[in-house]
Amino acid sequence: MAPDPDETASLPQQEADRRQKLTRLRDELGVDPYGGRIDGLLTVEAARRLYDPETDRAQQAGGEDARPHLRVAGRAVLHRDIGRLVFLTLRDGTGDIQVAVSKKAVSAEAMKLAKLADLGDIVAAEGRLGTTKTGEITVWANADDPDPDGPLGGGFRIATKSLAPPPEKWQGLQDPEQRYRRRYVDLYANPEVMRVFRTRSRVLKRIRDFLAEPPASFAPGYWEVETPMMQSVPGGAAARPFVTHHNALEMDLFLRVAPELHLKRLLVGGMPRVFEINRNFRNEGISPRHNPEFTMLELYQAFGDYGTMMELTEALVRDAARLAARDADGDAAALPWSGHTIDYESAFARASYHELFERVNGFPASDTDRVLELARRHHVPEPDRKDPDLLLQAVWEETVEKTLVQPTFVYDYPASLCPLTRSRRDDPAIAERFELYVAGLEIANAYTELNDPDVQARKFAEQLAGVDEDEAVFRTKDEDFLDALKVGMPPAGGLGVGIDRLMMLLTNQRSIRDVILFPLMRPTDRGEGRGTTDEHG
Repeated sequence: MAPDPDETASLPQQEADRRQKLTRLRDELGVDPYGGRIDGLLTVEAARRLYDPETDRAQQAGGEDARPHLRVAGRAVLHRDIGRLVFLTLRDGTGDIQVAVSKKAVSAEAMKLAKLADLGDIVAAEGRLGTTKTGEITVWANADDPDPDGPLGGGFRIATKSLAPPPEKWQGLQDPEQRYRRRYVDLYANPEVMRVFRTRSRVLKRIRDFLAEPPASFAPGYWEVETPMMQSVPGGAAARPFVTHHNALEMDLFLRVAPELHLKRLLVGGMPRVFEINRNFRNEGISPRHNPEFTMLELYQAFGDYGTMMELTEALVRDAARLAARDADGDAAALPWSGHTIDYESAFARASYHELFERVNGFPASDTDRVLELARRHHVPEPDRKDPDLLLQAVWEETVEKTLVQPTFVYDYPASLCPLTRSRRDDPAIAERFELYVAGLEIANAYTELNDPDVQARKFAEQLAGVDEDEAVFRTKDEDFLDALKVGMPPAGGLGVGIDRLMMLLTNQRSIRDVILFPLMRPTDRGEGRGTTDEHG
């Protein structure tokens, strides 16, 4: 059906031209511009691996044509029409490959389609894999399909007509805001972005495989589980939750800030080792390191402790770094990040919280007057100055974090900062907790878990006493969790790994938004489309 002339006239010229071609495909050629099923397609990466220079040279010398015959599909990112021959470069999620469509090798209809193709169209071709005179690996489309009436019987097809013009000259989207809002364009226009998310997918799978069937020194493996995203009582972390409402039950619910308390219930029930990789939600600020919804790995091991978790974390992160390095044709001992070279192969450094504070600042953390002076110098907020440990932590973050470039385990934190953590037997003021820092980023947090129900109840009460009235609405003692602890939870180690931050490091991305496919953006008058960025950038 031809487009309404009035509607076409109001469109941008490039879209109007493409709609005219859409009409020609349907009315003149009888082609469905939105295609259908095509079996036997290879990815570009798989197709390029099949290229054999010896077979190609033999064919060019007049020998038997034993070159692979294959099918590929992708988005057209280059189109050159030189009369009786049309060259297109196709791009899929694995790379680019050239397709040559020759008038003498394909059907008349296929040749017309190749000439009608626009940049951004999704096209499919079938033919022999060889090279051009310049040596470029090329699929030479032909009509030798065993099924001439099949989806590629003529050797070439437009599988989806694109009505939107692509980014100019295929340089990709340059404006970060547009890249995040229009990720569907960003992915195909910027191959590096596709590589980042392909690596993310592979690393996530590798983490799951590592935990399910770990090396012998960490056996047996962990069970992957799912726990509630909506909870009647927010818990597991001191963070402001998102609130929603269940109409049928007439009750408010909270998007989880952490899965911790439910995972610990599973240890009570007898599951020995559990992990979950899923989303957490925190109704707090946005920054290059923070997104309101983010992916966490959280795991618990009965009869472990924070030392167990430290050994596991180092092996897990090193394994992920090796995979990411292979994806980037690099070396896990020299992965780049923001001007640094990070070594994941060497043993990770280990230092206590207080040892690092004194090493960096030149005096012990017990010198409260000098800590307060540093706090003033670094403009630590007034409320933090009223609590000695909060003050110390704020100063620690300002002065120590940025010095931790190579992977470093920081252990033995002030116990008051860790309400769900068991204290050291020899020093109750110190919690058996560590955090893993790389390039100033905290990417993992682990505890020897608190399993004494009376101590836990007291810690909950202390937490509630320390919050203002507005925050108290979201801080409720989880009585069911305390009941579970009364049933009895085995001694345990627990670990949380921020997957998004880990991926920032492994793929050399400065912003968390560059490793989240659809980061949260302020709505615009066009919904999730183009518009101004929020103030956090």
